[in-house]
Amino acid sequence: MNSEQEVKPTALDGIKYYSPPAGFILHGRDGRVSIPWDGKPPFPLLDEDFFAAEQSGAPDYDMVGRGIYQALRLNPDCTFAADYAALLKDAYPHVISELGGQIIMLDAKEVDTPYLDRKINFLRIMLLLDPGNAGLCREIARTFADKGARLSTLHQAVPSWYSAEKYLKKALELDPDDRDSLYEYGEALYVLGRYDQAAEIWQKAVAGCDDAGKRKIEARIAAIFTGKLPLVPPVDYLTALAVAVEEHQAGRNDESAGIIEDVLADPVFSQQFPMNEIHFLLGTCYEEMGMMDEAAKAFKRS
Repeated sequence: MNSEQEVKPTALDGIKYYSPPAGFILHGRDGRVSIPWDGKPPFPLLDEDFFAAEQSGAPDYDMVGRGIYQALRLNPDCTFAADYAALLKDAYPHVISELGGQIIMLDAKEVDTPYLDRKINFLRIMLLLDPGNAGLCREIARTFADKGARLSTLHQAVPSWYSAEKYLKKALELDPDDRDSLYEYGEALYVLGRYDQAAEIWQKAVAGCDDAGKRKIEARIAAIFTGKLPLVPPVDYLTALAVAVEEHQAGRNDESAGIIEDVLADPVFSQQFPMNEIHFLLGTCYEEMGMMDEAAKAFKRS
């Protein structure tokens, strides 16, 4: 048995894995596709396609395409993801086109938070197809950063910002001189509390910027060197605000308001990370507590 096949495939909802018979060749597109798949990883198939493949003796072209696309959408890090992506690239150009169209559609409108994970996974599939694309890495990082700063997904702030940092680092490995990636990498490091590293990265980003860009970056660096920093790493404040959201949802508005006020009491964080939604949440808490004057003040700041 091929050692690669001894690795256990990733369990995915609605997916069963099918090991094709010896000598199997995937045929499709009116003879334009003919790919030997002997000794390679098992195919992920939709549950209903798996049973049909067992009855017929092997999956057909469409079954394989549907299964691989769904497996990668569910988990682009699944076992054998690179093999599956390569097969999509070689045999399913229409699936690649659909994937690109989905990303364009999501980019063309304001994406609600439930769609952020979908966008991230689409981009990660594209990165499997084009692993040397620094721009894809940067876009994945931006989407993770967006997720890590939205009120509705603050409970995932820590993994989101660490993922943003990871993909920005990879983007810079592919394109070390990209100023956007340099600045955004510094921002991710800053949010995670790695201030000295952020300053070092931002110093590299200054070169080649216009005057406005230089002033912005130099001000961030100067704030670090002079100690004008949040009292705790910004990601910790974001995590605290996630708790405030949970307290509000549980009806404990006094606890929620107290947490929000504590976070907003840090002037550096409040200035560097303006979040109008937080003031609105604070106003809502006060309103539900019957503290109408405090609510009005908070709503005015939102």
